[in-house]
Amino acid sequence: METTHYYKTNVTWKEGRLGVLSADGFPSINVATPPEFEKGIPNTWSPEHLFVSSTVICLMTTFLAIAEKSKLEFISFDCTGTGKLEKIDGMFMISEIELEPVVKISDKSKEERTLRIIEKSEHHCLISNSIKTKILLKPEIVIV
Repeated sequence: METTHYYKTNVTWKEGRLGVLSADGFPSINVATPPEFEKGIPNTWSPEHLFVSSTVICLMTTFLAIAEKSKLEFISFDCTGTGKLEKIDGMFMISEIELEPVVKISDKSKEERTLRIIEKSEHHCLISNSIKTKILLKPEIVIV
């Protein structure tokens, strides 16, 4: 596998604070300023949502790769991410993202191993490694 990749996206302004995000071969999505800001649009993907989502998705895909290589059997993976936006030194930034992965397994003896794989996944997540935002990992293992 090559070690350098490029990911190209485009945004086109439509009106007000609304635009369309696109990339070749992908469905376009509406994007906008979030409703917490002046003239923001509710129920529309915002840069803030996409930023937090990128960490959640990366944790999932990294977990799936490491779990597969480790031959970890699991029933499901679900993760919620919450980004904390605040003003620091006069500038808005997402200062931390809390990731709450929940992995369901059927074998209690694999609980510690599953936890280690989740932690390793966060450590190797390329998005988390690319940002200055603090990542708080709060994993939960559910035995079913």
